[in-house]
Amino acid sequence: MPGIFVRLIDEAVEVWRPVEAVHLDGNVYQIAEQPYDRSIEKWEFEPGDEVICMPRESPEGRILVAVRFAHLSP
Repeated sequence: MPGIFVRLIDEAVEVWRPVEAVHLDGNVYQIAEQPYDRSIEKWEFEPGDEVICMPRESPEGRILVAVRFAHLSP
């Protein structure tokens, strides 16, 4: 299962969380169901959300980050 990164909100610095996701089409992914405790950290996008991902350079190399909600047509 591909991994993407989701921004954590309400953090003092920019933090990205690696999450499992299913590739749907092109740059569209659906964040997979996985453990997520909202009382510990708040993700910008949550399990079940369909998101557009874009590549981004990071200290670990090039990663895919969720940037906005996707709206796929049926």
